This record gives sequence, C-alpha cells and structure tokens, in this order.
Amino acid sequence: MISQKDNLEPSPEVLKSQLPIKITGIVFWGTLLVGLILTLMQLKNFENEITRRHTLNTENLAYELSVMLSQATSDSVLLEKEKAITDLYRAYGFSGIVIDAFHSHIAFGDTGEGHTSIEFMLTALDQPQFKDQVKSVTAYYSDFKGEIADKRKNLLINMGLMFSAFGFVLQWILQRVLTRPFISMVFTAQRFAGGDLAARFDERRQDEFGYLGKFFNKALDYLLVQQEELRDALTRVRESETALYSEKERVEVTLHSIGDAVITTDDSGCIEYFNPVAERLTGYSLEQVQGEPLRDVMQLVNENTRKRVQNPIDQCLESGEVVELADHTLLLREDGEEVAIADSAAPIRDRGGDVIGAVMVFHDVGHARVLQRQLSYQAQHDALTGLYNRRQFELRLNEAIEEAREKHNQHAVCYLDLDQFKIVNDTCGHIAGDELLQQLAHLLMTRVRDTDVLARLGGDEFGVLLRYCSLDQARVIAEELRRTVRDFRFVYEEHSFEIGVSIGVVEVNAQTQNMTEIYSAADVACYTAKDAGRNRIHIYKPDDSELKARQGEMRWVSRIHKALDEDRFVLYCQPIISVSDVNLPHHFEILLRIRDSDGQLIPPMAFIPAAERYNLMPEIDRWVVSRVLEQVHSLPAAFKNTVWTINISGRSLGDDELLEFLLEAIEASPLSGDKLCFEITETAAIANLRRATRFMKRLKTLGCRFALDDFGSGLSSFAYLKNLPVDYLKIDGSFVRDMVSDPIDHAMVDAINKVGQVMKLETIAEFVETDEVLHALQALGVNYAQGYAIAKPEPLENLLARGPVAIADQKVG
Repeated sequence: MISQKDNLEPSPEVLKSQLPIKITGIVFWGTLLVGLILTLMQLKNFENEITRRHTLNTENLAYELSVMLSQATSDSVLLEKEKAITDLYRAYGFSGIVIDAFHSHIAFGDTGEGHTSIEFMLTALDQPQFKDQVKSVTAYYSDFKGEIADKRKNLLINMGLMFSAFGFVLQWILQRVLTRPFISMVFTAQRFAGGDLAARFDERRQDEFGYLGKFFNKALDYLLVQQEELRDALTRVRESETALYSEKERVEVTLHSIGDAVITTDDSGCIEYFNPVAERLTGYSLEQVQGEPLRDVMQLVNENTRKRVQNPIDQCLESGEVVELADHTLLLREDGEEVAIADSAAPIRDRGGDVIGAVMVFHDVGHARVLQRQLSYQAQHDALTGLYNRRQFELRLNEAIEEAREKHNQHAVCYLDLDQFKIVNDTCGHIAGDELLQQLAHLLMTRVRDTDVLARLGGDEFGVLLRYCSLDQARVIAEELRRTVRDFRFVYEEHSFEIGVSIGVVEVNAQTQNMTEIYSAADVACYTAKDAGRNRIHIYKPDDSELKARQGEMRWVSRIHKALDEDRFVLYCQPIISVSDVNLPHHFEILLRIRDSDGQLIPPMAFIPAAERYNLMPEIDRWVVSRVLEQVHSLPAAFKNTVWTINISGRSLGDDELLEFLLEAIEASPLSGDKLCFEITETAAIANLRRATRFMKRLKTLGCRFALDDFGSGLSSFAYLKNLPVDYLKIDGSFVRDMVSDPIDHAMVDAINKVGQVMKLETIAEFVETDEVLHALQALGVNYAQGYAIAKPEPLENLLARGPVAIADQKVG
C-alpha cells in the first residue's frame, strides 16, 4: 500500500486547472497549424485566381479593343473613342492603357507610378492594315498585393476569432466530457492509494469511463482479495520464518546439547559443520577444519588389526545410502589419543532427491566397550565366585556332546552339591555363605585341569566338565575334589565349620543324546550320594537300581503337574482328639492323596518325596490351603471351634511368594486365622531356622498356630525349640508306637511331654495304634493323640457332610 506522503503525483486541483488547458492547447494549436496551412493554400489560390482573372480580363480587353479599333484609321479616330475605350478598360479593372498605334503612343487613364503594366498584342482581328497601324497595347492596373494583404488580414482575423471561440468551446467540452470524469478517477485512485479501501470509481456513466470504472472496481476488489491473501500469506510466511528460526535455533541447541558428535559435509565430503562434541572428540575446532575433506581430519583404524578404515562419509556419498561404521573402530586424534567410536553416516538430499551432502553422527564408546567386555564376562561368569556360570557351562557341555557324538571322544561331568551349607547361612548369615562359596571356588580351581570347565550352577551347586577324560579318571578327579572340600575348614568370626560335598559323575560319550539327559543323570547320581550318607561320590550307570528309583521320582514331576492341572488332588482328614481334657477344641489334620487316571488313590509318600526334591511343594501347599479355605469357610455350628492342621513342607518355609499368598488368602477368608494350625517338621524347621522363624511370626500376626512335627527325631531338638514360636509339639511316632513295651521310648515320650508342658506348649502323640498306648499317654498327661486307634483318615468332603463325631468321648470314656 502506497502511503499518502509517498504520493508524488499532482493534486486533483492542479490537474483540474491544467489538464483542460493542456488538452485544449494541444488540440487548438494543432487545429491552428492546420488552419494556417489551409489559409496559406487559400491565399495562394486567391493570388492565382486574381492573376487568372487579370489574364482573362486582358484577353477580353484585347479582343474588344481589337473590335473597337478595327475601324480606326488614325489617331484622331482613337481619340474620338476615348470614352468608349475608358469605359472598356475600367470595366475590366484596368486604371489606364497606352496604345502604340499610328506611330504614336496614345495614353488613356492613369498610367503613372504604382501601377503594374501588362503589354499585349491586339490579335482578335486578322486584318493586315490593323496589324500595321496598331502594334501593341499596354494596360495598367493597381498592384493586387494590397488586395491580397487585405484578404490575408481579414482571413487571419476571422480565423483567430473562430479558433479562439473554438478553443473555449473545446476546453469547456473537454472539461465536462473528459477532464472531470478523469479527475474524479484520479481522485478516487488517490483516495484508495491514501488508505481509503472503500473508495470506488463511478460506474453509472454509460460511456468508456463507466466501463473503466467497472473494470477498475473489479480490479480493486480483486486487488483487495489478493492483498488479503497476500497478507495472510505474509503472515504465514512470517510465522513459518519464526517457526523455522525457532526450529533452527532448537536444532542448533539440540546439536550443541546432544551427547553425540555431529558432522555435516557437502557433496564432496568437505566439512561444513561441527558441533561441540565433535570438536572435543576430534580435537579440532570448526574454524580449523571448515571446508577441509573429512577423510583428512578423521583418521579411523580398526582397534584389533590397526588397519585403516574407510571413512563412512565417503562410502555414504558413493552409495547414497546410510552406512554404519564397522565395529572396533578407533579415532586417532592429532595429539595421539585414541577414541573408540561407533557411528553412522546418512546422505542429505534436496527436494529433488539429489545428494547434496552427508551427516555423520558418532559417539565415544570407550566406556561402553569396557562395559561390553564386562557384560560379556558377566554373561559367562558367576558374579560371586568368578567361575563360569550355568549358561556358559551348558554351552561348553553341548559342544562336548557334539564332539563326543562326531569324534567318539569321552568326557565326564561332575555335579557337586555342598553338604551342610545351609547351616552356615542360618548360623552366620548369607554374607558368611557367600564368603564360603568364594573360598571354595578358588580352592576347586586349583584341583581341575586347564582343559576342564568349572562352573557354579546355582546356590551351593557346582559343575565340572572334564574334557577328554575316561570314567575311571573322572572318579579319581572327583575323589580329589571331595577330599579337598572335606579337608577345608571355614572360619567366620568365632565360628568354624566343616562341610562336605556330594558328587554325581556322568560319562559323556557317543551314545549321549542331549544335555537334559546329562543333567538328569548327574542330578540323580548326586542325590543318590546324598541319600547314601552325604560327602560321597556316585557314578551314574544306566542299570543302577538306585538311580532307576530316583528316575522314578523324576517321572513323578510330570505326574504331579498333570494332577494339579486336572485337579486330581484329594483332601483327606484325620482327627486329633484331646486325651486329658474333653473341653479342648476338635483338631483335624489335613492329608493329601492323588487320584490317578484309573480312579485309584495314591498315598502321599509315593509322590511327596519327589515333590520335595524337585521343589513342587510350594505349589502343592498353595493348592491345599486354597482348597481348605474354600471348603471349610462356611461351616455349620458343629465346626465353629474346630482347628484345621495343614502340613507345610520345608521348601515352602523359604518361599516368600507362598508366604505372601497365605497372608492375603487368610485375611480375605471368613475363616479366622486361629482356626488354622500349620504343621512343620522338626528337620525342616532346623534346616531353615531363620526362614522358619520369620515364616511363623508373620502368620502368627493373623492368629495362626504352629505344630512342630516329628519332635525328638533330631539330635538337637531341645536346643532349637526355644527359638521357634510353636504352639504344639508332635511327639515322633517312633517313640509312641512301642512306648508300652519299651521303657526307653516311654521315657522319651515322658521327657518330651514334660519339656512341652514347662514351655507351656500342648503335646500331640502320633501313631497311636492301640488303646493301651492311648491310656499310657493319658497317664503321662499328654494333651492330644492321633492314630488308627482313634480314627483312620477319611475324605474331607465326607466329614463336612456328616459333621464331627464325639470321638474323644468314645475313646477317653
């Protein structure tokens, strides 16, 4: 938009006074010039006309004088006709004539100065005598230049008046017809140019100005629309410029802030941009290397071979594709420092898709490569002992199996499980246990060959792959390992421990199928060594009866899983009656059976050892507790004081997930916690003393009770008893069964009962199979009794459907 102060055109008032004059002047002087030319032509024609007229008059005068003088014979005759001659020449416009005749000159009229003369011969009559007497006639007439001048003057005056009137009329007409509408259009244009966007040209005229007004108005409307669109476009452009500038700043800030080095080059590989990280890693500033080929600035070599590596920017520009830098690449700085880097280069393309440069992004991976090596080491080694871990051991074992199958080589695997390791953990804590494992790992490393693979498989279990070793040689090495562990004394603070190791040895030969077979055989051999008394070696043989029995247990694993999936476990229960006080609440111990696919019930001792050995008991215990809470939570009034005793395995005592499950399930159940008694064996409690104590204390917060089963079978029962928060002591059945006939068994039952009473614990005698034993227990003051003499186990569903029977009254009475 042009501002008013920038308008250099004349104002409408100036145009109003000058434009008509200019137009009139142009038209007037043009017309005047044409008029003058026409006047000159007219004057010329007038002069020619006068000349022709005088010539004609002269000819007519000559003719008539010839006729008149044809009778004259002398001067006197001529003189007599003076009047006629005078009238004649005057009639033709002459002022006088001179006749040269009769040898004399006879003058008539005014022939003086100031006249123009013309001489002619009288030839009208062809008379010889006349020709001889009259020779010539000279006619005089006034100069007609004056006439011409008068004519010119009058013509110019008339033309001047006419052209003056014409100029004024023309100016008035132009002022009205042309200048005013034109000035109006100029004024409208100046208003519009001055910012009055509503100004419009007059469209009402039915002439060219009206047409131009319509045209200009449409043009102005279009111009305003275009102006608005242009303004919007400019606004968008400014916004885009602002956004682009902000984006550029953001990109620059980002490139300056990111941890990666960024370098851009042109299409010839010359440097255009370095960010600060690139400057730091390369040792060059952008000012130093801008415009230089990147291949000359970045010297790249392989850290292993030290060979030169082609710069990825050159590869990228050649191929037009993204290029990754090869692994193990080093950047050699000018100062000699080496930087391990990883990078990639990508082409930069214009809108047409042509490559106009490349960008290279790289970062220092020196620390990452150190971490990678550490991770690689950690992925292969046990973090605690530094030995190979289970994964690496299995990789090496698979290689040995393949080699034995292809080349018929012999190898051996030793599976080591420490004995009495949990005693160290329970007595001194896991820190002491970790220290023991570290010392043993270093000790065992000194007893294996360089070609062997020693690994920690988990917990207190180790594996040794004896490469190219016969079974007899493996036995010798395994025995050396066993003696080394047996002779080792672990001292921690004021404690000293002796530990042992049970070792299962398996041969790897061409008949070995897979690693699972080796693991299964080694595990079975190792547990066979443990069952044989611990601190022993057992060599796996396919026809070993003990191993077959152990493998039978392993087959129970899948059967137990299938029973859980198909819900084929069955709950039984057996009453525990009060011997001395009939007011004590009823107790029922929950027992477990499996119904096989044929409908036959399988007793617990057929599958519980396998479940305990292969850590399935926590899952079974979870099922039992869930089912008990589900079936007895809505009991009739007859069961309101009944206490339900549930066996918890030693494995479950250390299972934190099972503990949390029990806490949540009991809290969510309508059955109060004081109606549940969890029974654990003395052996399990002592083996997991710290975990067992924690397990019991957590559940006691909900009111749950605990019974210590098989009490008296251990050698240190009384020493540990004061540390366990139990409510009942179940006297081991081996003492109860023969207490009537064996004084020692009777004394043991009596001693255990007295200890329980002193500690305010209720005692339960199990394996009560005769009435005599029941009465003997009554005499000793034992609180409860359980056994076939009282009642045999029955399905829990039958009991809940029938209701409790007053067994106590029947037996005690």
